[in-house]
Amino acid sequence: MNEIQPHNEKPASVWNSGGGRYNEISRGIADSIEHCVLRLDPRPGEKVLDLATGTGWTSRVVARRGVQVIGVDIGPDLIAFAADQARADGLDITYQVADAEKLPFSDGEFDAVISTCGVMFASRPEAAASELGRVCRSGGRIALTTWLSDSNVFQMFMVMKPYMPTPLVPVAPSPFEWGRTERIADLLGKDFDLAFEKGVSYYREPSGVAAWETFSDGYGPTKALATSLDENRRSELRRDFIAFSEQFATPLGICVPREYWVTRGIRH
Repeated sequence: MNEIQPHNEKPASVWNSGGGRYNEISRGIADSIEHCVLRLDPRPGEKVLDLATGTGWTSRVVARRGVQVIGVDIGPDLIAFAADQARADGLDITYQVADAEKLPFSDGEFDAVISTCGVMFASRPEAAASELGRVCRSGGRIALTTWLSDSNVFQMFMVMKPYMPTPLVPVAPSPFEWGRTERIADLLGKDFDLAFEKGVSYYREPSGVAAWETFSDGYGPTKALATSLDENRRSELRRDFIAFSEQFATPLGICVPREYWVTRGIRH
């Protein structure tokens, strides 16, 4: 098992808490994953890294293109589920626990790297961006999806924020900085020729209650937060989360539009 750096042990625990149930979160962004894989354009025979693979949804989509895929994540339970699912689907994918800020791979090892709403949550974005450049070969490609800085995913985090403990000083950079193309260019422009395309992912559930159940059970940040609260505060968070989701009610349930960037980069 590859070592997670000490400052990432707590984030690893948070993301890992969803375990295999995180797959339902990936189901909710499956449309954006297909978009990102399309723009990556993986080709048979290539070696591709799926960074922050979670329960492996993206790696499975890529593997069906006849590509050699390695999926990595900081959550061992996520990786275990991904490996089991790949075997069940008859897909030959390698999975391992690894830290996005210190990857256990050689320089230029991959023809392409993909990360779908994953690398944006690295606690030290400069380090993660540097690793993207290091492991991608010259002429190789990256494709990322990152939530817009004013997206409804950001707004969902704002619902949770009042229930979170006061952050330590200095405050870690917001993952939603990856939702601005200027910031992405700052992080990756030295290594990649970049192009951007906006997309919208539609998260559908039967109800706001169903959305709460999905996120409080499978989405690490929401589950870890809910678990940390006493019964009254957890009930208040549940109320606010459901009310937020119900803003997007339709005659058939809820449908939450969530804007993101697809970033495609060609390695210098």
